[in-house]
Amino acid sequence: MLDLELLRSFVSVVDAGGFTRAGERVHRTQSTVSQQIKRLEDDFGRPLLNRVGKKVIPTEDGELLLAYARRLLALAEETRDVLARPKGDGVVRLGIPEDFAAYRLTELLASFMRSRPGLRLDVRADQGKYLRRELERGELDLALLKRPAGEKGGISTWPERVHWVTSKAHPVNPATHSVPLIGFPPGCLYRAGAIHAIESAGRAWHMAYTSSSLAGIQAAVAAGLGLSILSEIAIQPGHRVLTAKDGFAPIDKTEVALVAAPEASPATLRVADLLADFCNSVQKAAA
Repeated sequence: MLDLELLRSFVSVVDAGGFTRAGERVHRTQSTVSQQIKRLEDDFGRPLLNRVGKKVIPTEDGELLLAYARRLLALAEETRDVLARPKGDGVVRLGIPEDFAAYRLTELLASFMRSRPGLRLDVRADQGKYLRRELERGELDLALLKRPAGEKGGISTWPERVHWVTSKAHPVNPATHSVPLIGFPPGCLYRAGAIHAIESAGRAWHMAYTSSSLAGIQAAVAAGLGLSILSEIAIQPGHRVLTAKDGFAPIDKTEVALVAAPEASPATLRVADLLADFCNSVQKAAA
């Protein structure tokens, strides 16, 4: 079993660049820290640090251990933090789409947490394919997922309004031979929908801008780098919506689904109720 104290000293030596300053950080003498590193190297049977003059830098094996050590120490700290809290709601690991994170949902979640001091939220904003994978692996308790309309499963679903958008100040010519597209990397529901719609119309296309960030996509559209598909809540003042009159028919229908892991805790279900109310309010506002 790995000794967390040895790992803590190892990380401190790397971060401090030497044994003396590392000892000050972990409240150990230089010789004690040096002995701890030697024990760690003996355990692994390979050198973990290179001494270059007064500086200390990790070896290739040391770099590998460093990444794991940071994760193990963070997990240990999180465990202590959770167990030290008064008994309450525990931890709810929640996944949400990035556009929902930018549309008042984070404020609502923060307010909800303040009203429940015994609840700890671990919120991850990401693409649906990653949230779905983490939910299936048991790494999330609850998620708002974007998916093709009609899929089975989930607590509740809501139809999603998505639109073709271009720049308001620098619009792309809709009749251009090869449609410049802006979108997330491959695997994104919107990207696949945009490509399918363009090819179904018998038109050529090329990716003009790819970003894993919603803000990057929004900025690229506003600057006139190309066209994209965005949810209604992600459309900004610098964007102009394109319609069938511009030669861009609606794409395949999508939906937002609220999905919980099996045997969801009472705290998870309370967060699910909060998200359901939020999604219902978004639907009413857009109606």
